[in-house]
Amino acid sequence: RDLLQTHREDDADIAMKILLQWTSHGLEDVRLVNYSVLLDLPGSSSNTITLKNSGECFYPDGQQCSRVTKTLRSQDLLYSYAAYSAKGTLEAELVDIQYGTIEDLIQVQTTTNVTKKIALMKLGQSPLLYKLSLLEDVGFGGVLLYVDPCDLPKTTDLADKAFMVSLNSEGDPSTPGYASIDGTYRNHQLNLTTLLVQPISAVLAKKLISMPDNRVQKDKCVPLQLLSTDKKIISLKIQSVTTYKTISNVIGYLKGSVFPDRYVIIGSHHSSLNTYSGQDWASSTAIITAFIQALMLKVKRGWRTDRTIVFCSWGGTSFGNIGSYEWAEDLKRVLQRNVVAYVSLHNPVRGNSTLHPVASPSLQQLAAESQSINCVEKTKCSGSNVSSVQIQGDSNFFINHLGVPATQFSYEDINTSENSSFLSEALFPMHATKTEELDPSFKLHENIAKLSGYAALEIANEPVLPFNALDIALEVQNSLRVFLGEEVEASQLLAVASRLRDTAELFQSDEMRPANDPRERAPIRVRMLNDVLQSLEKNFLVQRAPPGLYRNILYRLDERTSQFSVLLEALEHCKLHQSNETIQAALSEVLNSISSAQVYFKAGLDVFETTLAGKK
Repeated sequence: RDLLQTHREDDADIAMKILLQWTSHGLEDVRLVNYSVLLDLPGSSSNTITLKNSGECFYPDGQQCSRVTKTLRSQDLLYSYAAYSAKGTLEAELVDIQYGTIEDLIQVQTTTNVTKKIALMKLGQSPLLYKLSLLEDVGFGGVLLYVDPCDLPKTTDLADKAFMVSLNSEGDPSTPGYASIDGTYRNHQLNLTTLLVQPISAVLAKKLISMPDNRVQKDKCVPLQLLSTDKKIISLKIQSVTTYKTISNVIGYLKGSVFPDRYVIIGSHHSSLNTYSGQDWASSTAIITAFIQALMLKVKRGWRTDRTIVFCSWGGTSFGNIGSYEWAEDLKRVLQRNVVAYVSLHNPVRGNSTLHPVASPSLQQLAAESQSINCVEKTKCSGSNVSSVQIQGDSNFFINHLGVPATQFSYEDINTSENSSFLSEALFPMHATKTEELDPSFKLHENIAKLSGYAALEIANEPVLPFNALDIALEVQNSLRVFLGEEVEASQLLAVASRLRDTAELFQSDEMRPANDPRERAPIRVRMLNDVLQSLEKNFLVQRAPPGLYRNILYRLDERTSQFSVLLEALEHCKLHQSNETIQAALSEVLNSISSAQVYFKAGLDVFETTLAGKK
């Protein structure tokens, strides 16, 4: 509640407030780290969509354009936009492409020339950046995005609300691949896409496709669809403005007493420049602050963790994880060597019906253990399955560029629709009462703090890192087995995966078990073992992944898929371009990753054998 009262303050003020809170709880080394970055902000007036047939003009939420807009909603209207979209005006025919999947596009192209047309597309099924890259590929000029009410949980009513999305996920676009520190070269290219992109409400989507209101047939929701006979010409006007702004990260260190050069990072995010994620950041910040408060009470009594814990509150998350990318690019060499895990607190309470734990394969057992120890309320977290799927937020850099094992716990509403993955890319306006409606007693917040805190402390304190090497090998084998049903020749892949499993099994039994026995725990041996465990997942970063897909191939796209996402995408790509070059390239990327991991394990085993030959 306290945090939400500061909602309209700017980034630096909120960051300062968090810094003072953390310091007041006794965290000694807390720093404010600022970066000047290129943001794409709303213009002075809202973007508009005009129906040429009737001359009617609409705002993104479906209200008719007029000079007088309700002041309360005017902020919401301005922030209904796609950050980093192309700017300007485009008049063209509207083409309904449903979810914009490759099947949808192939079907549309059989009847329509889509060049410079405006697509009407639903969010969901796969990452937005991936779908937009396909639209650019086939020649569309613009796109209206909306969320089909049938894909949302029955409890939410967002039909008359537009939303914000960011077309950027990798930090400051003016300094791609390096940090935005003073004096660096800035690339002033304004658009990350050639498409004019505009999010709209479901109410406006309905108006554009002249859908009658009898959408609910006997309790069954009817998905929105434009009748192919209707030809709609619309004019889309986008007027956001790019400008340099300072964003702030708050970084606090609790130094470890045994391995101070090994970091467990816990990341939350705070409000950025009045954007839409009005509540999520407050939940995220409250949880990390409560955790710091609890830990510091123990520290004052003389206790310390073995490894260093780094607490991070990131700025600029909703514009594309900007704060975390810039800081991590700035400290890249240090982090490559020192970070052992990332615990994410991104949007921890999105709903209140089910716990959704995500962890990279090596941390799945720890995430499950955390649940079994911390679940008091049987109803809300009866051992939810831990999965390795793509997640939103600032864990991105750590997972995809540093190959660091990560975990995240969050509460969600149960989604009735199978199209609902990736809907969290839409940031809807949330007003101050929402969090307390979801979690009136803050019990869910407390639970997330316990689950995440337990995982973080286990990683920070266990002499041998609690990472499971064998689980990675099993996950790799499972992802391949499912995929090979798709008629792909890959006996080589299976053979390498099988060798990886054998080596991982040896490693797990010969090296991990003795090291977990206190009598066998020679410090040098533990250190060598941890060094091997710490860098395991780095082997699974592919050089290039399609936009919106993880470079770390251990994470699947969503709960419905169990294959490697780069292979899945390559298969789809073949359908669109009728060539199997992409599939061959993707197969060799995956083969190299698995082979690299196997060689890495083997080298680890060899080192132990040489060192311990005398002892054996």
